Amino acid sequence: MQLTQSSVGRKIIMAVTGIVLVAFVCVHLLGNSSLFFGADAINAYAQKLHSLGPFVWVFRLVMLAAFAIHIFFGIQLTLENKAATPEKNVQVKRLKTGFGAETMVISGLILLAFVIYHLLHFTVRVPGMGVYEMNEATQMVNVYTMVVTAFMSLLKVAIYVIGMVFLFLHVGHGFQSLFQTIGLSNDKSLPVMGLLSKLVAFVLLLGYISIPLLIVFGGIKL
Repeated sequence: MQLTQSSVGRKIIMAVTGIVLVAFVCVHLLGNSSLFFGADAINAYAQKLHSLGPFVWVFRLVMLAAFAIHIFFGIQLTLENKAATPEKNVQVKRLKTGFGAETMVISGLILLAFVIYHLLHFTVRVPGMGVYEMNEATQMVNVYTMVVTAFMSLLKVAIYVIGMVFLFLHVGHGFQSLFQTIGLSNDKSLPVMGLLSKLVAFVLLLGYISIPLLIVFGGIKL
């Protein structure tokens, strides 16, 4: 399929927003990992973020905007590709691209729903969604208590694990597509890039699900 100038532009925007989002997901995992070092570590990390004031919310809004733009152009490209692909080639295309590629829009929308749920749960702190115990010394929510009590629920653990499985699927293909878009992939390097993409996605999956699974199985306690 011959790419139009507009579709090339959309692919570049997808690549740029994809880089921003993958970088954020990696940094966010590093911050979350402070929970493994105990209540003082994760609460100190949260207090440090809180001390940045409005800059934190500006950063969050930028990330949400990048996410929205990424999904918007992703849907546009998917519709464009389907319109340009003859019906007789659809089955062949699916065999070549694989499950991760064919579910990019679905996984993206599920991740958007998950991010909204995550923000309501741990950032906005909607009453009834979790235990929000105030620390009198810092006048902040005790993040360690909030996270541990949340993941004592099998339902919430299941929601987070499912969300991270879709993150794995999305990053596993998206990271590989990123290399292709910026011209760093060819027939010889494509398998290597594909393996690297899946490795990055697997590390993120393992890192993110380890927290709720350790809590629900008693590895991390109040």
